Amino acid sequence: MTTRVDFRIGLALSALGFLLAGLGASVAVLARDLDKPTDELALLSSAFAIGLLIVAVTGPLLLRTLHIGTVLRVGSLVCGVGAASLALAHGFVLAVAGGLLIGIGGALLVLVAPLLLHGPTAAARLTRVNAVASATGIFAPLAIGGVDSLGATGRLALLAAVPPLLLLAALAGPGDGPSPHDSSQRAPGSHVLRGWVRVVLAVAVEFCFVVWAVARLAATGVPMAGAALLGSAFPIGMAVGRAIGPLHLRGWSPMIPAALLATGGTLLVSLFDAPAAVTAGLVLAGLGVAPLYPLTIAALVAIPGINPARLAALGALASGTAILLAPSFLAALAGWLDLRTAFLIPLPLLALLWAISRDRKPVAVKEPA
Repeated sequence: MTTRVDFRIGLALSALGFLLAGLGASVAVLARDLDKPTDELALLSSAFAIGLLIVAVTGPLLLRTLHIGTVLRVGSLVCGVGAASLALAHGFVLAVAGGLLIGIGGALLVLVAPLLLHGPTAAARLTRVNAVASATGIFAPLAIGGVDSLGATGRLALLAAVPPLLLLAALAGPGDGPSPHDSSQRAPGSHVLRGWVRVVLAVAVEFCFVVWAVARLAATGVPMAGAALLGSAFPIGMAVGRAIGPLHLRGWSPMIPAALLATGGTLLVSLFDAPAAVTAGLVLAGLGVAPLYPLTIAALVAIPGINPARLAALGALASGTAILLAPSFLAALAGWLDLRTAFLIPLPLLALLWAISRDRKPVAVKEPA
């Protein structure tokens, strides 16, 4: 039973990881396909974020009225339809609708994953499937760049995520796991708010790179197909960072080395205009950013006295808020100044994340066996 559930959640998060890692390349390719400035395509990532927010609000109700296996099936189907819509769209409206559906379906998958991987080994199992998802994400910009170099729009590569999502929908069933139950306990509001803000900041930093890394590479003069290929540098850094896990150096909080690596990568991406320097910065930033979300979401979920479904919904709300605001704000700055300067935005986000985390002990995340 455990192996079967792990396989299904791994399949779900791997397909979603592929789509998310390909989102930035898709924005850049879609801007070229529609002959629009890249900063005008920020609505695509916003549509994905709105999908997350919808699930954050409705998720607990869904889990009270539908079995968790049904939610998993619906999420996989909606995410698959969104991927196909974004891949095949010939207009802006259908592409944005695809992003919205990926957000709704993907948020449902993220919502149920920690609830299905329950039990004493939950942390190790979640770490393992998220590492697989990060590794899968490496191939998204490579696939988009490869397809684009053949003369077709690189967005067609997103169709690779559809078959596993359909397979997941066929495999998912009402027996996949328990439905969550309400808790009568109460958690201090200040702890919940701080935990929520930490997740917002971590995801905001991550998605500045996810959405705009390829566009930043293209701005250095690299052809679009090459920029999409080089864009795999950030998911490669993320995959390696999540495989290594949080760094514990001489009793320091793992937030410190993570933030330092992410800061160094951000400076390389922003201050230099050579493709090699920007690519190296993306790898370094990926290494630093990788543990931020696991650390902050683990701290949020560890807050006692809240129903698990509500905790998962709070995580989706935090992610949706970050993805809605941060890439759009970066795009607005890029339209006002330039994308190179706008890429300094992760620096104050990292500083604020460190500031509100420095007096808290990190939640230990078990490494996968």
